[in-house]
Amino acid sequence: MDMKDLRIGYVPYSMNLEGPGDRRRFCFYAKKRNIQFEVANPDKDYDLLYITSLADLSFWSNYKGNAKIVFEVIDSYLSVNKSDWKGQLRGLAKFVTRQSRYLQLDYRKAIQAMCQRADAVVCSTEEQKKDISEFCKNVHIILDVHSSVASHVKTDYSAGDVFNFVWEGLPFNVSSSFNEIREVLEYLQSKYKIALHLVTDLEYGKYMNKYGKQRTADIAKKIFPNTYIYEWNEQMCSTIITACDLALIPLPLDDTFLAGKPENKLLLLWRMGMPTVVSATPAYTRAMERSGLQMACRTQQDWQETLERYILDEAARREAGQNGKNFAESNYSEERILKLWDNLFESVLSVI
Repeated sequence: MDMKDLRIGYVPYSMNLEGPGDRRRFCFYAKKRNIQFEVANPDKDYDLLYITSLADLSFWSNYKGNAKIVFEVIDSYLSVNKSDWKGQLRGLAKFVTRQSRYLQLDYRKAIQAMCQRADAVVCSTEEQKKDISEFCKNVHIILDVHSSVASHVKTDYSAGDVFNFVWEGLPFNVSSSFNEIREVLEYLQSKYKIALHLVTDLEYGKYMNKYGKQRTADIAKKIFPNTYIYEWNEQMCSTIITACDLALIPLPLDDTFLAGKPENKLLLLWRMGMPTVVSATPAYTRAMERSGLQMACRTQQDWQETLERYILDEAARREAGQNGKNFAESNYSEERILKLWDNLFESVLSVI
């Protein structure tokens, strides 16, 4: 069945459809394939519903309409320990803040129920697919499209008097990420002139990403004094990043939620030609192994030795940046990702 003939409702990450999860995923696909959709109205019936994990799962998991449902959950909610206090409070917090119509105390079960209701689930890692397959057999791994972000590519791999590290991401992850390598940065600072550049939001909500405003600079300065912060925007992001010498993606490996993230950020940095050192999460380790690079770190010693090597070796930085770029373009081209979306919807609509 041709999707252009269907009534399609989309439950977005942001109501203006400008959130990264909107622009880099379903909305990108719909635009490229000239597919019309609307922000889903709970009172209307559709042929197809695409529901993201920021939707009101307490409602949509009990949806009574005839629509085929695709559910997107790209974070590792099902891998989180049942005793994790954040997981235990997430359902209550969503109800209190009116993000959920009905109270679901166990948010893990809310995710499970939505997977069971869906005709297909979209996720982002092999580990997530394994967890989700217990509740839905039709699971597809699809990563982000970064065409609009990686507009500038690094070509000069020489470093100046100050060696510049760069990180890109959400501001509420700054503390948990850089606490992992704080001592390593302090050691390197005792030997070299280094600086840390963060491309992120200048402020964020400490709770539910809405409440208790925090200045990112206040958090960053506690971690490393020589830190510079740039407000994230699509036009300047790649220009700032590629002006630096080495990208970092540190993550706490003992945090199953954060360590369960996909390789999206690494692929984005590689598309810019950036040499990138990462924590040895399952997704990052696989990507490094497939690309032939050895830049995934498990211990503090790994981080120290790897960062020092790339500080001192311009040729190694150039090789890592160019190999990463070639790998990302060869294996995650725009057309390949669009084909994954085609396969997803064919699997759902073929049984209408």
